[in-house]
Amino acid sequence: MVDRLSLRLVPDELWALVEPLIPAFEPRPQGGGTAPLDARAVFTAIVYVLTSGCAWRDLPPSFGVPFQTAHRRFGQWTEAGLWRRLHHAILDELGSQGLLDWSRAIVDGACVRAKKGDL
Repeated sequence: MVDRLSLRLVPDELWALVEPLIPAFEPRPQGGGTAPLDARAVFTAIVYVLTSGCAWRDLPPSFGVPFQTAHRRFGQWTEAGLWRRLHHAILDELGSQGLLDWSRAIVDGACVRAKKGDL
């Protein structure tokens, strides 16, 4: 079920970009668990946690995704490079619509580790 909050978090236009990038579901190696959940519901639950700042354990049950599944899938998708590919897809889409001004950019070196002795 897609409710208003879910559509606000992951509108259809965003989902159209995300869906082809999501890795195929693979059952857990140790077995057990449940049948795969709807990828859009899981993605929406992850977006909720990341944008709200709540703890994984505080994921509202209304999303229909156990917090353990959302957290595990976040890790799997991160390892698979989903977020980097999604970032590029969004930039490509916005660029193709002329909605990005590439004449200006900001580079923040604060995230680059400074090694001792390097100047």
